[in-house]
Amino acid sequence: MTTWPEPLARAYAACESFARSHYENFPVASRLLPARMRPHIAAVYAYARMADDIADEGNAPAEERLAKLDAWQRRLHAAVGVEAQAESPHAHEDLIIVAAAHSIQALELPLSLFDDLISAFGQDTMTSRYDSWRDVLDYCRRSANPIGRLVLRIAGHRSDALDRSSDALCTALQLTNFWQDLGRDWRAGRLYVPREVYGPRGASEQQLHNVTMGRGWSDAIAECVEMTRGLFQQGRLVCDGVAGRLRYELRLTWHGGRLILDRVQARREALMLHRPTLSAGDVPRLLWRALRWQ
Repeated sequence: MTTWPEPLARAYAACESFARSHYENFPVASRLLPARMRPHIAAVYAYARMADDIADEGNAPAEERLAKLDAWQRRLHAAVGVEAQAESPHAHEDLIIVAAAHSIQALELPLSLFDDLISAFGQDTMTSRYDSWRDVLDYCRRSANPIGRLVLRIAGHRSDALDRSSDALCTALQLTNFWQDLGRDWRAGRLYVPREVYGPRGASEQQLHNVTMGRGWSDAIAECVEMTRGLFQQGRLVCDGVAGRLRYELRLTWHGGRLILDRVQARREALMLHRPTLSAGDVPRLLWRALRWQ
């Protein structure tokens, strides 16, 4: 593990603590990752998670949340041009900025990928419906795909083929989360299933108020699942194209996402009340599948 000088050591420690305190479907900076990668992954996660929290900040007006997102983005841009070691941050947000800026400087991470994340989170404050797959996939391009590309850069990979496969995997994971959270998102006022999918099947938003979705919605979700399966297949290349412990991290993530997607398909008519998840009992199966990867 790299020994950082102050205040970097405190900044990275704050990011890792923040990452561990937030539950996700898939591990963040898990012990499977090489030790040299974990602080940088945690810094990226902490920066993105803070932005996501700003975008979802209670009942604050969209204009207020957009202004805070813009300020968060500008703080990172300003910090990237500064020697992080010369600062003495104290606030939690300051520590995250210091760590993220240092990771960008040290590893030459594209700042544009962080800007894409801010763009997607800003969109969440204004957009709650999507007309087409094109619109949904463009959102995923900015909300999910940058994370995969940043992980690859942190691992030392710069390959167009790996980037494309990583994009497919990250989009598949994002879409799986959309279908998994259908009921939760609906109650929060959001719907990510494109109108071009459910409209032709005679499904309507009004039907989502029912406890059990009808045939139209069931068929729409089935199409969404098939679309997502295809992206998972395209995402297999990146799981094979990296080496060492990161390979097993990605394989576990791939299998975890696919297992949730299978459960979405199996319980798709009950998604308004039932949220498919993974449990501790799934861990042995996922580990076995990752080891037996073919």
